[in-house]
Amino acid sequence: MTQATVTRRRLLQISAAVPLAGLSAQAAAAAPAAHWQGVALGAPAQIVLAGMTQDEAGPVFAMVRDEIARLEAIFSLYQTGSALSKLNAAGRLTQPPPELLEVLSLSAAVWSASEGAFDPSIQRLWQARAMGVPDPKVQGGFGDLRLAADEIVLRPRTALTLNGIAQGYITDRVAAVLRGQGLRDLVVDAGEQRALGMRPGDGGWRIGIAAPTGAVLAQVSLRDRALATSSPEGTVLPDGQGHILDPRTGRSTARWGTVSVLHDSAAVADALSTAACCLNAQDTQMMLRHFDGAALAYRG
Repeated sequence: MTQATVTRRRLLQISAAVPLAGLSAQAAAAAPAAHWQGVALGAPAQIVLAGMTQDEAGPVFAMVRDEIARLEAIFSLYQTGSALSKLNAAGRLTQPPPELLEVLSLSAAVWSASEGAFDPSIQRLWQARAMGVPDPKVQGGFGDLRLAADEIVLRPRTALTLNGIAQGYITDRVAAVLRGQGLRDLVVDAGEQRALGMRPGDGGWRIGIAAPTGAVLAQVSLRDRALATSSPEGTVLPDGQGHILDPRTGRSTARWGTVSVLHDSAAVADALSTAACCLNAQDTQMMLRHFDGAALAYRG
């Protein structure tokens, strides 16, 4: 799991990408929507704000860019000065940012609920596999993570990747920034999708679940809800296997091609969809029961 474009965690697409789809030309003209496109943690990002013109949305989108940059300075694996990079390099981090503590606390909850199928401490394993090492002698150790308000300490010879949850977290934070500006009808896609309110035309935001090939597998209608999708073959490793690794075996998971999860939080849905790629149907349902409102949107 890395942030490089060619090896990002998954490939997501929005089908019916223009949320005005389904409206008449007259209705669309009467219901403006502002659009923004950018990048978050190396993945394409986009936002649609209903009821605003592009000019009106300019200052709001500037705030979004600032918030994404601030969070990348915490979670990026490619910025050597990020909080996560410093933690991985030194094995400990004093006075960690509260956002990092929040994400790691949530990660611990999903790690426990998934019985280890979600484990951010596999970064060294992922790096070895990405370099073509067939059977790397590297183990995770998230259960040994020491997490406190004033310090985070890693198990020796381990490192973290938060790409299985940080994109969802950034999606949530951007949505919170927009809501703080009084906006109520919008959709944010910063690697995962979160919708607030309604699209123009008084309906839910229509989001497509896409396979790595780009084919639309299903559509969901979101309103005050988040959707996260994981596809193991969104990136292929040198050995031809998918890039989502089962932390319990160290091997690429091939149980499901694409898994999508719904939740009120994009961060929660993000982590759950990653873990679900490594779980059978029964274990997936057992994991989801730990998180109120979590539900499968697609699996196949």
